[in-house]
Order: sequence, then structure tokens, then C-alpha cells
Amino acid sequence: MAESGFCAWPARLPEQPIFYPVLSEAYAMRIAREWNVPKSGVGYVTRFRVEKSFLDRYEVHQVGGRDILEYWIPSEDLDEFNRHLVGPIEVVAEYR
Repeated sequence: MAESGFCAWPARLPEQPIFYPVLSEAYAMRIAREWNVPKSGVGYVTRFRVEKSFLDRYEVHQVGGRDILEYWIPSEDLDEFNRHLVGPIEVVAEYR
């Protein structure tokens, strides 16, 4: 992400067929603290905007409580997703 000047998400790894942008900063913080830190030692929370006309192609999935919402973007759509970002990707929190 930094290599792109915070203008694009990197390609997914083979074991990551889906990109899961979440709709709540609180949910993103929970993921960063509870999942990413134990797994990799660090978790980041980002904020970014995407053109609504692009996101309208995808359903919002409720994956837990009413505030646990995310898009499921297939990894093969990530390059196009990046072309529809509006402005830079911001890192708003870091957990270790």
C-alpha cells in the first residue's frame, strides 16, 4: 500500500481470494486488535473512499451483529476496485 503512495491496495495472496472492506471503524479496530495483532504482531485500521457506482455492484454482508458489515470483493476485482478509490488510503490507527 505504501509503495503505491497509499493510492491502491496490493494484490491478495493466493490464500486470500476475497478482499473484505468493512463499513465500521469500530469493527475495523476490533479486527486489527483481536485478529491481526495476535496473528502478525501488528494491526492497522484504514479509511478510504470508493465510488458508490462501483460498490453498488456488490452486496453488503452482515457477518455478525447489526454493525458488523462488510463487502466481499473477489481478489480478481481488486485492480478495478483500486481504480475507483477516491483520494488516498489513510492509516487511522495502529495496534501492536
